[in-house]
Amino acid sequence: QVQLVESGGGLVQAGGSLRLSCAASGSVPSINVMGWYRQAPGKQRELVATVNSGGFTNYLDSVKGRFTISRENAKNTVDLQMNSLKPEDTATYYCHAKTTYDYWGQGTQVTVSS
Repeated sequence: QVQLVESGGGLVQAGGSLRLSCAASGSVPSINVMGWYRQAPGKQRELVATVNSGGFTNYLDSVKGRFTISRENAKNTVDLQMNSLKPEDTATYYCHAKTTYDYWGQGTQVTVSS
């Protein structure tokens, strides 16, 4: 079992920045990939960024160059630095961890005003 606790998020104007953090506990040595997904109202959940245990990262095309994912294995944390935010980034952001199973955080709201 893996538990994920998110922090960060909030309301920001377009062009601003936010940082999301996620702390994992439980069976953390079994985690391979950690990442962030988001879901806007009426839309499907989509992958924003992931990082595997080797440090390889993957990003949604629309956030490349604006968002940076970082993982600190010693602290079992994964952060998402979001810069140059746009109104279309508005969504609930979920931390994700993958072992044999998928684990999700409770979600944190990010709202970008125009």
